Amino acid sequence: MSWFDESRLDDEAALATVDLRLRTLAESGARVRREAAEAAEATLLAAAVADGTRPRAVVAAGPDSRLLRAVLEPWCPVPFVAWPGPALPGWAGSLDLVVVLAPGGSDAGTASAVAEAVRRGCQVVVACPPSSLVAEHAAGRDTAVLPVLGGDQLATAVVMLDYLHRVGLGPEADAEQVATALDGVALASSPHRDLAVNPAKMLAIALADANPVVWGGSVLAARAARRVAESVRRAIGRSALAGDVEQVLPVLAAARPRDLFADPFSGADGDRTPVLVVLDDGAQDPVVREQRGRLQATAAERGVRVETVTAETGSEVARYASLLLAGTYTAEYLRLGLVAD
Repeated sequence: MSWFDESRLDDEAALATVDLRLRTLAESGARVRREAAEAAEATLLAAAVADGTRPRAVVAAGPDSRLLRAVLEPWCPVPFVAWPGPALPGWAGSLDLVVVLAPGGSDAGTASAVAEAVRRGCQVVVACPPSSLVAEHAAGRDTAVLPVLGGDQLATAVVMLDYLHRVGLGPEADAEQVATALDGVALASSPHRDLAVNPAKMLAIALADANPVVWGGSVLAARAARRVAESVRRAIGRSALAGDVEQVLPVLAAARPRDLFADPFSGADGDRTPVLVVLDDGAQDPVVREQRGRLQATAAERGVRVETVTAETGSEVARYASLLLAGTYTAEYLRLGLVAD
């Protein structure tokens, strides 16, 4: 049996036990700047070599390809496909560009996909540590390695997105803008800020006795929602859902009215009521507004609380990064506040 002690969120001794994890989150902006600086020269060189020539198609290979898909699908002027497995589509060849994110550089499946791309004569651009397994398999005439120090998926993605923007295949993903957005979240969610003015601590308290249901309307906000739900599950081992509107609506509609006299920490997971967490990245698409309205109306009808995390400034990637980091801070404060009897 466990319960949530919100006093631990401002207790220096308790905060010291998770200092390393919180410090890692606080350094997210610095890692983006560091990786961008590390890869700057190679990025400019690779873009110059491309010389504005458009490939027939872009294939994002490897397990981290879905993030690139979320950013590029609405923008890319040529056919784009994400291929997360350890191989390539059968049609990929010398007219196509294969891009790979390998922040760790040690994944054998990713190395296999890179080697296959080189063998077929594809144009290959890989963001990975320069002395890694993936970099070794990337050696080839039409291959460019964007060197990163490794370990941070978002920072590595920003490096690749900067390259794709320079060659006209993707939107702007200015590293400084992303880093500034991350710094803003780190400052607002700092463990040294009192919970009364700390949005991540306040959200953790709101979710302490509930099962979070996380929703984002845009493609990137939806991806952030899935990542935030994963962080919550990993942090506290409790159910946390993320999905599109047709998946989330039935969960809200099935919520039982809240018993004001019930002990919120005495029941099992299934006895906890849902809380709708809306990740709002400022998307003004009419479909997104309509879906948000349906969710909020259903939540109001069933007495489900709604919490909103907003990120409305900066590029699309910067807003995605802000939502993701805010949710990750919340998961860490949930982990900190839960104590076992």
